[in-house]
Amino acid sequence: MNIKVDHLPNYRIAYVRQVGPYGPHNVKVMEKLKSWAKKKGLFNKNSTILSIPRDNPEVTSPENCRYDAGIVISNGYRINNEVSEDRLIGGQYAIYRVKHTQEAIQKAWNTIFIELLKKGYQIDSKPMFERYYGEENNVDYCDICVPVTLKQQ
Repeated sequence: MNIKVDHLPNYRIAYVRQVGPYGPHNVKVMEKLKSWAKKKGLFNKNSTILSIPRDNPEVTSPENCRYDAGIVISNGYRINNEVSEDRLIGGQYAIYRVKHTQEAIQKAWNTIFIELLKKGYQIDSKPMFERYYGEENNVDYCDICVPVTLKQQ
């Protein structure tokens, strides 16, 4: 597993939230966000799209799990009431680039935490997310971004 650790910037995002079990409903939420972003002229080859699971389903009951589909927006962009706004705090993130297939992404999520612990990293409390670039036809990979700190020896 080829994981690189890098410093990510703060992201201001417009997002749509789904509350309930992770899975097929997340796709509908992402489509709703993309539709809104296209209408606003925000969804293009330079877009950064984020898929953000806000809760750990091993700790939070599935019906209470929150999932946000977001798009990075500029600080000056004014959003409307069709979407919500948030800021993701940047910092040190482990970034693992994978093919944009359901199998590759699921396999990565299943192994990334073990790999990070082996390399001496601890998971930070900031949100983890999948990061996609550009319009959907151009996306053949995604970055899984996990906030980390180095374990104290």
